Amino acid sequence: MIPRSHPRAASLHIREKLVNGYRKGLVVEEGLLAHGRGEMFDYIIGEKTSKASYDAIKAAAHMFLLAKHPVISVNGNFAALCPKEVVQLARVTGAKIEVNLFYSSEKRKAAIASTLKKNGADQILGLDKRFSQKIPRLDSARRIVDERGIFIADVVLVPLEDGDRTIALKKFGKRVITFDLNPMSRTARTADITIVDNVTRGMQLLINMCKKMKRSRLDRKFKFDNKKNLNQSILVIKNNLWRMTHA
Repeated sequence: MIPRSHPRAASLHIREKLVNGYRKGLVVEEGLLAHGRGEMFDYIIGEKTSKASYDAIKAAAHMFLLAKHPVISVNGNFAALCPKEVVQLARVTGAKIEVNLFYSSEKRKAAIASTLKKNGADQILGLDKRFSQKIPRLDSARRIVDERGIFIADVVLVPLEDGDRTIALKKFGKRVITFDLNPMSRTARTADITIVDNVTRGMQLLINMCKKMKRSRLDRKFKFDNKKNLNQSILVIKNNLWRMTHA
């Protein structure tokens, strides 16, 4: 039996959350496949938060707290893995929560909204068609957004994201924060801030950082070099691969 403190125990717990999310109608089959890719990268980075990721989390907290209209975009995997953390981050930062799906259906939206409400969410956007708008230059169902949320947002957190929407959001004038375990993906390279970490670790760290930074004076001229930070994450992967193959 794997001890609960062992990193592999955490991985198995995450799988269990996703499978339960699938059974409840939150997660689709493609989401399970996407998680498998992410799990592989998490293993290579050592299943822990790197210094580069901590730096990205600090930058993300800074951007969130300075935003006028921050929004947390929630898909099925995110809802299955971090519903409590989504609500906590929204409360700490004043961000709105919006359901946005690639494989969209009213049934899935309702299941995700129900999970978020059970974890304390008050208002959830993206459910009422009367407030629907479209992101330009995007063909998938994710182009449909809420005019009270992503459509007017200045900063959008889009964890576990597809590259097409990240690119479209950037072209639409949004600043994008993402969690992506693959520092070489289109999403990671396109976003303003990419946190190369497992969302189940990184979300709580982001919440804690936001709480800490709210008590201090924010620097409105802060700078963050996402490309440089990603290269540091790639170096972590290279070093870990070398150690694995020379052990």
